[in-house]
Amino acid sequence: MDIKKDLPEIFEDFSEARKNGFIIAKELKEKNIPLIGTFCTYMPQEIAMAAGAAVVSLCSTSDETIGDAEMDLPRNLCPLIKSSYGFGKTDKCPYFYFSDLIVGETTCDGKKKMYEYLGEFKAVHVMQLPNTQVGEKSYELWKSEIIKLKDLLEDKLELRITEDKIKEAINLKNRERVALKEFYEIGKLNPPAISGTDILKVIYGATFKFDKEQSIEELSSLTERVKREYAQGVRLDSRPRILITGCPIGGAAEKVVKAIEDNGGYVVAFENCTVAKANELLVDEDKDVFDALAEKYLAIGCSCMSPNENRKTLLGKMIEEYKVDGVVDVILQACHTYAVETLSIKRFTNNNYKVPYMAVETDYSQSDIGQLNTRMAAFIEML
Repeated sequence: MDIKKDLPEIFEDFSEARKNGFIIAKELKEKNIPLIGTFCTYMPQEIAMAAGAAVVSLCSTSDETIGDAEMDLPRNLCPLIKSSYGFGKTDKCPYFYFSDLIVGETTCDGKKKMYEYLGEFKAVHVMQLPNTQVGEKSYELWKSEIIKLKDLLEDKLELRITEDKIKEAINLKNRERVALKEFYEIGKLNPPAISGTDILKVIYGATFKFDKEQSIEELSSLTERVKREYAQGVRLDSRPRILITGCPIGGAAEKVVKAIEDNGGYVVAFENCTVAKANELLVDEDKDVFDALAEKYLAIGCSCMSPNENRKTLLGKMIEEYKVDGVVDVILQACHTYAVETLSIKRFTNNNYKVPYMAVETDYSQSDIGQLNTRMAAFIEML
């Protein structure tokens, strides 16, 4: 990271990481470094990293290929699923093209069936998630799925993944999580140091950086600089502080963040899996590697789990620590588990924390921007 650049330029550098990473992905392939594509934070990246592979989040947050996907898939399907499939079908995602293996997970029924079709274009391995985080059987199932992924990668890549390599990968990934967490916790500053839009640019962009040591260094330098400039008086004005929860935020769904910040609020915290869900918990480095990985990843508070108390635990912690004035629950169209869970989350925020709550259902199109602006302006005015 060029420390001489202004902060807005640095934020844009992270924002451009997805596009710039296409070239790096091609270079990795030319060096015979395996590339593993993934869609979800449940995928235990440490196993692929221990195999010497690079891990990348696949294109799935744009409406660019949804029309192509709808030729094969139902129109009333979650836009993330349609986008994921569309990019695979059309080969418009270089990350998909260069991936040696796609690793999916059974977070919803739509994804499970979509992966069957995606397997016609690319090698796909689906990890079978339990439906609940409660009980020893769920834990043992997920641990066995992690070991199965290790065995598959060993066969496919013709190498041996040792426990020492997994431990090294766990340490590196933990340090990356700490660096990400220290950056997005800048949102705790009041008044804010930077906007939620810029926080998201950095966190989302970091998922497309392949050199993790370099990424950790860049994140740490950026965090230090923002805090230093904040102490010198460089800060934003005081506005209502909003926490975003719900479905993944990134790409086209960033329009919700923009609508909040264009209409008088600041997003200071992201509970969803793009940010906190993936990074709040570390892998225990003192346990058996497979036990530790199973424990960390199974604890992710996704709405695919029933009951989903871990989501409420993290949400409550963040409402308090970030001094939140309002909660916005972002639901992607036809995401049934998150849609059904809105009632539970509304009760939790209203009753336990007396914090106003609003659910927003959206997709990756730009057709609802006017409605989003109207609703956000009314919500923030109420605060």
